[in-house]
Amino acid sequence: MGEYLSIKVSIANSTYPLRITSDEQERVMQAVENINKRIREYEENYAVKDKKDLLAMCALHFAIEAMGKHKPDQKEDMKEVKENIQFLSLLIDDYLAQETSSQ
Repeated sequence: MGEYLSIKVSIANSTYPLRITSDEQERVMQAVENINKRIREYEENYAVKDKKDLLAMCALHFAIEAMGKHKPDQKEDMKEVKENIQFLSLLIDDYLAQETSSQ
């Protein structure tokens, strides 16, 4: 296992500190890019502005994508999609905790 890095990622205009290994860095940054791209697409195409709703729609998209790719020859793609879903789930939980504590 590689050495841990402390990084900050920005998703849906919120910053999240992460501790990841150097081996995970490229995948994490790609996941962040994919999430932000999907959120921008939803913002542009739908009348949804609540970040929680956008994150939920994004999570649903990645879950559907993961289910559609459930083929033995695409294990690596499935692993990446599952990691994206887990990452989104953590972000949604963090966002909801922040919203709850600010009320």
